[in-house]
Amino acid sequence: MGSSIEEGLRPELSRLDQDADLLEEEEAARLPVTSFEGLFLEGNKQPNPGQGPFFYIGGTNGASIISSYCESKGWQRTQDSRCEDYKLKWCEIKCRDNYCSFREGQQLLFQLPNNKLLTTKIGLLSALREHARTLSKARLLPSTQAKVLKMEEFFPETYRLDIRDERQAFFTLFDETQIWICKPTASNQGKGIFLIRSHEEVAALQAKTQSIEDDPIYRKMPFRAPQARVVQRYVQNPLLLDGKKFDVRSYLLIACAVPYMVFFGHGYARLTLSLYDPHSSDLSGHLTNQFMQKKSPLYMLLKESTVWSMEHLNRYINDKFRKTKGLPRDWVFTTFTKRMQQIMAHCFLAVKSKLECKLGYFDLIGCDFLIDENFKVLSWEDEVWLLEMNSNPALHTNCEVLKEVIPGVVMETLDLALETCQKSLHSQKMMPLLSQRHFVLLYNGETTDLWPRMGGSRHLTRLPPSALSSVRAADRTGARKPVPSRDAPTSGFRKSRQPDSSGGSGAESEPSLCSGSPVNSRDTAGESSLGPPEEEREEEHRSASHRGS
Repeated sequence: MGSSIEEGLRPELSRLDQDADLLEEEEAARLPVTSFEGLFLEGNKQPNPGQGPFFYIGGTNGASIISSYCESKGWQRTQDSRCEDYKLKWCEIKCRDNYCSFREGQQLLFQLPNNKLLTTKIGLLSALREHARTLSKARLLPSTQAKVLKMEEFFPETYRLDIRDERQAFFTLFDETQIWICKPTASNQGKGIFLIRSHEEVAALQAKTQSIEDDPIYRKMPFRAPQARVVQRYVQNPLLLDGKKFDVRSYLLIACAVPYMVFFGHGYARLTLSLYDPHSSDLSGHLTNQFMQKKSPLYMLLKESTVWSMEHLNRYINDKFRKTKGLPRDWVFTTFTKRMQQIMAHCFLAVKSKLECKLGYFDLIGCDFLIDENFKVLSWEDEVWLLEMNSNPALHTNCEVLKEVIPGVVMETLDLALETCQKSLHSQKMMPLLSQRHFVLLYNGETTDLWPRMGGSRHLTRLPPSALSSVRAADRTGARKPVPSRDAPTSGFRKSRQPDSSGGSGAESEPSLCSGSPVNSRDTAGESSLGPPEEEREEEHRSASHRGS
């Protein structure tokens, strides 16, 4: 009798449960989205004068823009780097204590803890190699038909000097017909970079690395800083603007990490002051960043010519190359932009399952691209090169183009970080985003990933019944749990999502640039620490003078 009654009630109970879910979604939808920062700050609805909400800026890179933005919202700046009662903390140099005291869902913190997976030369190289191996295995599956990028199509041939076999491979293949460039893994502003052209220079490098490796002190070092370098094939025939070398700085914005909301943003073109000569030993003719160009006595007089807007670059290429190269009109904003977006999305997918992610983490990464002089409409795939990705990109505004570009990039970054955080916190749909103006969505994790809801009684996106068992299994094996109550700050680093047991990063198709969401991209959960504290401290120490690159 009791069993039959229970069976009879099941349809009704199921309907009531569905109705409750719908009411919860309707209630979340009714939350005002025109003032998203107000919802994010609901813990301090009526702050007393002089009592916050507080924001902290560590360093001078972009400080005036960030400060003006926060003050326009009524926030107050604190100079106390140990202040834990903040709404936004933007630091040039990462500090472990910032992540340990971070209150998930209540605060915004600039820079993902382990963004070095993308922003160091060795980190990016290793991630792309591993992703390439995973994609290679996936291509053997009959169901995998999607066209994906190959690493060699956009990333110059590179070898690590901290690995003996790779070092020897480079020393063996070197010949004087090709120039190579040697870079420290975690430096910026052109520091520690030199070119390798001759067998004598290779022999000197070989002797130096060997002597360091033979040093007994070096062998005991937990992080072998002197060897943490890469050598990369130098692109000797770059496209030139009026005879000068240039590259393009664009932005990868991770506005939200739970779920991932990743964007592309246009930046500007950076030119050298001197004419390009591949045989010159003057690095200022090879490296385009402002730090190198400022060394010229002519910099103050000609600095406006070293930075072009993307519109200026587009007009120049239309005028100079459209007919001779057979390019479509506005190649910069069509073909070239699409290629940069594809490369950025590929790099993000290479590390997505390994990034440390909590609600409130966000990051702005500077990506530098070089165009080969052989570019043409039918073979542009092999003519756009990703040189590197940079954490804490330069946000100075010392020329007219930068005054036009940088404030907009910073303000939209903060707007998107605020809006996506509050929408995740209150279980609202991400799209459309009221604060999205110029950034282009590359990846929408809301529609593809398993992720914990921060608000309401539901902690996962709605899944079909067949998927529930796998989610429960993931919970038992280390998947991310819903965060504690808002009154209980989290401590320590959240375990990052890691690749599957095979060591791959998860086979994922490249994201559609129209929908912004790749298909069939699900992360498997695992555990990993951030890495040895000694390594982190050593790396941060080397970049202590970082003012962006």
